[in-house]
Amino acid sequence: MRIRLHCIINSLAPQGAQNMLLRLLGRIDRERFEPVVTTLIDQVPMARQFAEIEVPVRVLGVRSHLDGPLALLRLVRQLRADPPHIIQTWLYHADLFGGIAARLAGRAPVVWNIRHSNLEPQVNRRTTLLTAKACAHLSGWLPAKIICCAEAARQSHVQFGYAERRFEVIPNGFDLGKLSRQTQARREIRDELGIAEQTLVIGLVGRFHPQKDHRNFIQAAARFATRYPGLRFLLAGDEVQWDNRILVEWIQQAGLADKVSLLGRRDDIPRLLSAVDIATSSSLGEGFPNAVGEAMACQVPCVVTDVGDSALLVGDTGVVVPARNPQALAAAWEHLALMGEGQRRLLGERGRQRIREQFSLEAVVASYEKLYFDLFAATMGGKKKAGAAAATY
Repeated sequence: MRIRLHCIINSLAPQGAQNMLLRLLGRIDRERFEPVVTTLIDQVPMARQFAEIEVPVRVLGVRSHLDGPLALLRLVRQLRADPPHIIQTWLYHADLFGGIAARLAGRAPVVWNIRHSNLEPQVNRRTTLLTAKACAHLSGWLPAKIICCAEAARQSHVQFGYAERRFEVIPNGFDLGKLSRQTQARREIRDELGIAEQTLVIGLVGRFHPQKDHRNFIQAAARFATRYPGLRFLLAGDEVQWDNRILVEWIQQAGLADKVSLLGRRDDIPRLLSAVDIATSSSLGEGFPNAVGEAMACQVPCVVTDVGDSALLVGDTGVVVPARNPQALAAAWEHLALMGEGQRRLLGERGRQRIREQFSLEAVVASYEKLYFDLFAATMGGKKKAGAAAATY
């Protein structure tokens, strides 16, 4: 018998949680698991990628809070019609919504998944914080387990009121078979953007969001460009494009319009990273940053802010600086620039080796599978005991 695994997530937008879910279900043992995905809203640009790995995707179509009650009933009916053995929810709204639906539908164990470590009100929506607080109140009894992708996320959520005994940390994992440095792509990307081979290129991959702190990156870039006037900056991610008035205003005020390429959402991240000499995370909040792990897998040395588990991820293969500190960020870039191409290449090779040894996708998938097996065995054992007791009675 295969374990029916029902995953519930806010959307299938190409973001960190969604990409990790795709990698997980693409590698999970399909002889033992039968996965299905339900999204709360109808934002599903990654649906084709899930279809390619033969995972059905269902959409509840929630458009506003007013749709919530009816959508909840639809999800409850769905779970009753096709009862899962395990329900895995991803992100706060799905944790709350999916957890309540699971309890109304039956007794399948629920696993929450937290991908976030910064719960400051200045960089989170009020609805997000209210949802997280509701989850904290329910965390002692609703989920059987709470997975965090980072130790920093576990600690911050325990401080926020979540039940400490429920947590298990499973980091993100990276597929080295799909992530590698591509020499030909380096030339092609640079030719497309008019960048010479000898030009130093600093990159940032991440959606435009307060947590990613693009302003910190731009402020550091303005400082660094005065010392290295010939360099270029490549930025990619959702809303990272020239019609983003806020971002463009920062760039123009910094006098960087001729040094910055805004590339928007990209589906060819390994190719893009191959054109970069130094990868950066300028965030003021992270869990376990996919973009940094992907850069390391592509042998690009990284400068990261000390948030979430970023420092744990890079170890001694990159440079860690304080968040919200453009001076420190620019100084770290200069340190790697002065190191020279040969030393940066060695640092990048060590980064890829660190991913292979500590954060491989195979090891991470095995951790998820073990957690699911243990919960399934405990549930089935409980049912057998209840059945035996009823028969004896």
